[in-house]
Order: sequence, then C-alpha cells, then structure tokens
Amino acid sequence: MLDKFNFLFVTLFGIGKIKNIPGSFASLATTLLLFFLFHILKVSPNTILFFVILIFFISLFAINIFIKKLKNKDPNEVVIDEFIGQSIPICLYEVAHEGSKETSQILTSYFIMFMLFRIFDIVKPYPVSYYDKNFKNSFGVIMDDVCAGLYVVAVLVLYMVFVA
Repeated sequence: MLDKFNFLFVTLFGIGKIKNIPGSFASLATTLLLFFLFHILKVSPNTILFFVILIFFISLFAINIFIKKLKNKDPNEVVIDEFIGQSIPICLYEVAHEGSKETSQILTSYFIMFMLFRIFDIVKPYPVSYYDKNFKNSFGVIMDDVCAGLYVVAVLVLYMVFVA
C-alpha cells in the first residue's frame, strides 16, 4: 500500500508512465493545475508556495525510496521534480502579481513560463547539468528542476528590468 502511494506520488498520479515526454506532460499538468488553483478556486499564492516547499521535502524521501532498487537513479517516470520546478516560477509570479489581471495576460505568462522551463530542463545549462550529472540521488533529481525553475524566474526578472 505504501509503495503504491509512493509510486503515485513520484509519478504524479501516473503521468510519469506516459510513454513519450512524460516530463513535458507533468509540467503541462502542473501549469493547468496551478491555473485552476490560483484563478478558479482563488487559493492564496502563499498557501500554494507552502505546499510546494512541503512537497519538495517529502520528495527527497519518496524519490530515494523509489529509486533505491533501480540502476537508473533518474528514471523518466519520476516527474514530481517537474511539478516542483514548474511550480517555482508560477508561484513566484502569482506572489509578485497578486491582484486583478486579465485572463489573456495570465495565460500568456503561464505559457511563457511553461516553455522556458521545458527549454531549461531539456538543455540543462549550468548548474542544472551539474546537479543532473553529479548527484545520483533524490537531491540531484529534484535540484536540476529547481535550478531550471529559478532560471525561468531570472529570465522573467531580467525581462521586466530591461524591457518592461
């Protein structure tokens, strides 16, 4: 029972078992879920950010349990790290832009954050690649996506400083 729950957690309820590009599907599902939570249910950004941090710490243990018997220490089916990494820029965007926004502006911003996250997660610029290559445990699995999410935040901040 506990193994089944852990499997559902680290695979984001089975999304990680999708044959092709499970990470992209997990990022898309995260983006849609966060839009629903923030803009349909009107959940506070600070509440969601708290849960993302909690999921980060739970994931450190859950992924280690899942990969303990596997040769590949970063299997494709583990996509909870995409949830964490994709959540970082969206949550910080919502914290910074709390208040009324037009739906088209929100959807455009979410789409840009989704695309940027996927690019950074796939291309793996330093230090994303450092964590991916040097830590063959849950910390490495999660931190490369955290770094990719922080890269998205950095790009958006630079855009706001120099262009907007």
